[in-house]
Amino acid sequence: MKQILCEITIHNTKISVLRYVQFFLLLLFISGRCFILKAQEETAPGKYRIVFTDKANSPFSTDRPEEFLSAKAIVRRQKQNIPVDERDIPVNPFYIKEVTSTGARILTVSKWFNAVTIENTDPAVLRHIMALPFVRQDSLKTISFCHYKNKELVIEDILKTTAVDYGASFRQIVIHNGDQLHNAGYTGEGIQIAILDAGFYHADVYDALSDLWNENRIYGYRDFVNPYSSFFSEHYHGTAVLSVLAGIMPGYLAGSAPDAGYWLLRSEDGTSEYIIEEDNWIAAAEYADSAGVDIINTSLGYSVFHDPAQNHSYDDMNGNSTRITVAADIAASKGILVVVSAGNEGNGTWRYITAPADADSILAVGAIDSLKFIAGFSGRGPASDGRIKPDVCAMGVRTFSINAYGIPARLNGTSFSAPVITGLAACLWQANPEASAMEIRTAIIESADRFSNPDTLYGYGIPDFSLANILLKRRKLSPDQSVPVTLFPNPFSAGIYIWLNTEIPSEITLTLCDASGKVIYSAEHKTENGEDYIRVFEGLSHLVHGIYIIRITSDNWQYSARLLKL
Repeated sequence: MKQILCEITIHNTKISVLRYVQFFLLLLFISGRCFILKAQEETAPGKYRIVFTDKANSPFSTDRPEEFLSAKAIVRRQKQNIPVDERDIPVNPFYIKEVTSTGARILTVSKWFNAVTIENTDPAVLRHIMALPFVRQDSLKTISFCHYKNKELVIEDILKTTAVDYGASFRQIVIHNGDQLHNAGYTGEGIQIAILDAGFYHADVYDALSDLWNENRIYGYRDFVNPYSSFFSEHYHGTAVLSVLAGIMPGYLAGSAPDAGYWLLRSEDGTSEYIIEEDNWIAAAEYADSAGVDIINTSLGYSVFHDPAQNHSYDDMNGNSTRITVAADIAASKGILVVVSAGNEGNGTWRYITAPADADSILAVGAIDSLKFIAGFSGRGPASDGRIKPDVCAMGVRTFSINAYGIPARLNGTSFSAPVITGLAACLWQANPEASAMEIRTAIIESADRFSNPDTLYGYGIPDFSLANILLKRRKLSPDQSVPVTLFPNPFSAGIYIWLNTEIPSEITLTLCDASGKVIYSAEHKTENGEDYIRVFEGLSHLVHGIYIIRITSDNWQYSARLLKL
């Protein structure tokens, strides 16, 4: 996981020299017999991914989805016209029973890939499993290098000053006009978000997150790395991410979706970096899908592993090569909005986005600072097949959150720009409940400030969630072609959007007057690339409340209307 930096200690665990010797001898023993064993892949020391040949003779059927999907997951599919298909069918329980009967311990199960991950140190058991007739036969890929490190976040100085309304978190919200959604009452209520991360240390006791528990908005939590762990004693990275989304500390912090509901899912092992974590992520995403979540936030990314043989290449960042990327797109195909951090490799030798940010149906989020300049560490695009990446950017430099001690702090990383977008997307979806996940994604991208001219640093740019909201609502209406323009919103507060209903002119003149006829604002605007709306924000937020007159003139028509400034 490249959003978490590395140190030498082993998270609450000591691995003795003897254990290292045992691992080394075991690896030599297995690798020397790879021509006999036909497991598909050793994904971490002593852990194997087993893929099945089919889902034949399953007791489950797509005609009875209620047996394996929650009611909310079924409704989400129905609402977005997504059929229940074979990928939704669970792995055949008989296959799982036969594997466990060998003595192997199953760690995760993936219905999307029809696979399980097992823990096993006995070559005889592995041979037995690979001889089962429903197990796919492939050559063994074994671990060639073992390495353990604890991966830590860089947290800057604690901030103790207060600010207006959102406290120190105001800028990370207002930079996207997210405050306008909040002011309209859209705070994520009714939207369920799953956070796939490295751990949620003390998320059950910190004051900034207490409202989530008091209001029963933590719907569940589960550890896909170690189901026997003390869940709230693991890594704190997910806690910091959760606080960007839902934290409330008056005068200090307000999350981007403070009233949403949350699932806390641990998929990242903070003590090592092996490809098994992609399988953990897949299992967690499938769990989130079955539970019926609306949005997945994952501030994780994968490129280079402790075993170089598992490393991805930049060529793999094509949207189709890594299985975590394929899984992210499958999750999107189930009607889930998947938001992914772009990675922190912009200054490193890797430089580019990390998987699954290369997926084509998700939102990959880069990082900017409070002045809207791209962060040096933000993962660069494009995807290796030339697609625009990242998709959008949000504030990931000195983003306000809480640290490992539950204290207000500023954090750096695309780990924290992603949840800003996730939370505001939840608010946007609450405001437009009939929209599909892809319609939400499209509106966010189209609202970004570089949409007409994207690049490899910002992608499509910085989203404007007020505009995204208007885009979604506008597309539900049939514009009156007899009226050359439509104005949104009216009343207005910070800005107005002018929709061109007729043939789009090459240039228009805008004039805004107060009730006495005094000109307050005047400008000429040239339309580019067929754009059908114009944003007017310059100086409008500072206007006094009252009635204003707007006049819009082109070569062959003129339009005027009254506007109310709130």
